[in-house]
Amino acid sequence: MIKANLASLDWENQFFGLRSAIVRFADDAPELDIAQLDAWQRVQAKVPAQRIELLDALQQLGFQLVEGEVDLALPVKAGLPSTSLVEAQESSLPALRDLAASAFAQSRFRAPWYAPQASGNFYAQWVENAVKGAFDHACLVMQAPDGALRGFVTLRQLNEQEARIGLLAGRGIGETLMQAAQGWCEARGLSTLRVATQVGNTAALRRYIQSGANVESTAYWLYR
Repeated sequence: MIKANLASLDWENQFFGLRSAIVRFADDAPELDIAQLDAWQRVQAKVPAQRIELLDALQQLGFQLVEGEVDLALPVKAGLPSTSLVEAQESSLPALRDLAASAFAQSRFRAPWYAPQASGNFYAQWVENAVKGAFDHACLVMQAPDGALRGFVTLRQLNEQEARIGLLAGRGIGETLMQAAQGWCEARGLSTLRVATQVGNTAALRRYIQSGANVESTAYWLYR
C-alpha cells in the first residue's frame, strides 16, 4: 500500500505537452490507486534508495525504473585559484543551447518516456533560462582563445548558506568549472554547494568527489 498525493507538474506539462504528475508520499495521504494514476499520461516518482518497500509497491502499480540519482554536497573552499569563467551573455545562447542539448540527451526525459530530442530540448531551455536569470540565477561560461564555448555551469542560490549546481557541461574542464562554481558561492558568503547526477555518470561522480563532495543521498526515479 502506498499513501501519496499526485501533484501536477505544470511547467513540464506545458513544455512536453503531456499531462504529468509526480507522486508525493505522505503518511496522512490516501492510498494511491490505479484509477488516480490512469488519469495522467505520465506519472513520476522519486524514491529514496533505502525505501525498498516503496519500490516494490510502485512496480506492482505499473511503474518502471528510469534511472538512479546521487545527491552530493561539498563545503565551499576559500582561496581557490581564479578561473577564466565569466557570466554568459544572451549572445552566447545558440552555442549554449547546442552544448546543453548534446550533453544531456540521455537524461530521464529521454525516449521512450518522452519524444525523441525532448531531453536535449529541455536542457537547452534550462540553460537559456539560467542566462536570463530564471530558475537558476547564473550561468558561467568558459571560452577558448578564439571565443568558442568550451563549457558552462549554472547555479542557483537556495538560501543564505547554500547553492546548487543546475547544469555542468564541458569535456576536460570539470575541475575549472567546479572551482568557478565555488568561487561564485564564496563571493556570496555561501558555505555549501549541492549537486546531483545520474548513478551511471561515473565521470561526474568522480569529479565531484575529487572536488571535495560527499554523497548525501541516493534515489531512484520511476515512471508510469
